[in-house]
Amino acid sequence: MRFDGGRVCLDLAATKEHGQAETADELRDTAQLSRWLYGAGLVPAATAIPVESGWLPHFHELRALLRRLVACEVDGDAPTPDDIAALNQFARPAPPAPAAVPEPRTEPRTATNTATNAATNAATRKPPQKETEPAVALSRRLAAPPTWESLASVVARDAVDLLTDPAARDRLRRCEGERCHRVYLDTSRGRRRRWCSSEVCGNRERVARHRRRTTLAGTQG
Repeated sequence: MRFDGGRVCLDLAATKEHGQAETADELRDTAQLSRWLYGAGLVPAATAIPVESGWLPHFHELRALLRRLVACEVDGDAPTPDDIAALNQFARPAPPAPAAVPEPRTEPRTATNTATNAATNAATRKPPQKETEPAVALSRRLAAPPTWESLASVVARDAVDLLTDPAARDRLRRCEGERCHRVYLDTSRGRRRRWCSSEVCGNRERVARHRRRTTLAGTQG
């Protein structure tokens, strides 16, 4: 799974491209949907989510809706009133509430903090203080098991934010890769990004360009 669209709503839209076979759908079952929800950052890694088969049709519906709305924006077409109403309906439920949970601290105190404390003590002429590690650190969890409505709302609200922001809309681009229709948010300097992923479509284009040059050189030689 890839998460290089620049917005979570674009990443969901890209989990199945137009014309792809059913086997190319990245959200074919509950295990894949669960993996996507974690990968997209909608659910903290250590939080269990009760993904059920009944969730899939709703996320498939939201995905198709997002593809239509984003395509309208990129192509300069007007979205239908029904699609706008559907997006607002998906965005209406409250998103999952976060919660801070204490856990045993596992990461060591950074060298930067230690050096800063030493410098502060030297500057103020205070005696060195003994470094102590806090027993716990706070981790992010969800306050309650999320519903599909609350998780879909996060994605839909991201789409509302994106599609109602003129500056963000102006940065939407369709990948120039052959047979790729992914739409991404171009945040590059000078807005010169051409591909959804330089490592995927960009690399394919470079390989194809090299092959064309090699073939041309062979025919001329």
